[in-house]
Amino acid sequence: MKLVVQGTNIDVTAAIHDYVQQKLDKAVSHYQSFLTEIDVHLSVAKHAKSNPRQTAEVTIYANGTVIRAEECNENLYASIDLVSDKITRQLKKYKEELRDRKGQLSTAETADQLSDGALVTDLLNGRQPELPQDIVRTKYFAMPAMTVEDALAQLQLVDHDFYMFRNAATGEINVIYERNHGGYGVIQPRPEGNSEKAVVVRSEAVL
Repeated sequence: MKLVVQGTNIDVTAAIHDYVQQKLDKAVSHYQSFLTEIDVHLSVAKHAKSNPRQTAEVTIYANGTVIRAEECNENLYASIDLVSDKITRQLKKYKEELRDRKGQLSTAETADQLSDGALVTDLLNGRQPELPQDIVRTKYFAMPAMTVEDALAQLQLVDHDFYMFRNAATGEINVIYERNHGGYGVIQPRPEGNSEKAVVVRSEAVL
């Protein structure tokens, strides 16, 4: 299993690297059979005096599945401890899903959770989008085709409120996300020729 440790605004010393490896070795000790790589990103805010937050982000690649967790604390080692514990819980959940496919939401249950008439504005909740002036990090992920049900299961593993995937039914890129008012929504492209680019719909895969 490959371990990659990188840092932003921080020098990843041998002591820090060894601590990360020690904590994650323990965290994944019961799950190494299906893990291929662990990517760790440590970061410290540029203005440490006014913003002492130190972040530890862990991304695990497991047989085509991405499992992610992130924790922040004023102490970097505490952040590493917290994210290691979270990763253990995420891996336990993933292993249970592999062992018992019945644990996944049924098609009917997924349909109940997906909004039938939600708008894209649910993602913003009335706020204006504020993008950073600079792209601070670029990530590349494999995007195999999957059903909406599988995408929902992935969303619950990545510690984000959205998940981008290639819809197996259409071959198109979709986004599944947690709605501010509960449940889940799916964003998918409109057919060519329509003036609007995307709409939140109930996916055909779960009808």
